[in-house]
Amino acid sequence: MLPIDAAAHSSRWRRRHPADKAVLGLGLTVLAISLPPWPGAALVLVTALAVLLGPAGVPARRLWRAYRVPLGFCVTGALPLLVQVGGPDGFVSWAGNGPLRAGELLLRTSAASLGVLLFAFTTPMSDLLPRLVRAGVPAPLVDVALVTYRMSFLLLDSVRRIRQAQAARLGHTTRAAAWRSLGGLGATAFVRAFDRAARLQNGLAGRGYDGTLRVLVPEARVSVRFTAASLALLAALAVLTLVLERPLS
Repeated sequence: MLPIDAAAHSSRWRRRHPADKAVLGLGLTVLAISLPPWPGAALVLVTALAVLLGPAGVPARRLWRAYRVPLGFCVTGALPLLVQVGGPDGFVSWAGNGPLRAGELLLRTSAASLGVLLFAFTTPMSDLLPRLVRAGVPAPLVDVALVTYRMSFLLLDSVRRIRQAQAARLGHTTRAAAWRSLGGLGATAFVRAFDRAARLQNGLAGRGYDGTLRVLVPEARVSVRFTAASLALLAALAVLTLVLERPLS
């Protein structure tokens, strides 16, 4: 199981309905995108961090390990705004308002990423996917996503076991050996993935599969108080942003 999935299954909000957490987490994401970067996105970023580390109970180290990947994409996407191609200053030169635009983009994307992580760290996929059918998503599409989600863990476990076996046989001692081990890893994982898929198909056919995967979904009700508090928090952030809005320059 991936660390973020393990955190979601052990979250304090594990038993809450996914709709409750979607209102808060995805609402923060929408605010980060739609409000002015300063102070709107900054307020959203601080609020999302406070909720993640406080009421949601996400460990700081685990949050950083998950957040550093999207944060790296945010920084990479903001860096090109610092320069411009062409113009009187040469083929490549510093953009006049590049730092301002890069900072605004970085604020927006990093705050939006935290909003998505708030939902991901508190909502297991096994709770979310079966409920999508009730929301109007076609059942075959949900079944494919559910099977892919479950198969991915089996594939990752197979890759881990193969790497351990290769390391025990000194398969990573030299660069040439590492490349040979990498090729063998890819080939073996490919064959095992098709073998597991074939066995899964045969097992479903033997159990009378009719096109719909029926799974048990934990009982949960939408909390009116939690949803109302989330909406009040989102409205307060929007109002506070409009009150405190100031240009960065």
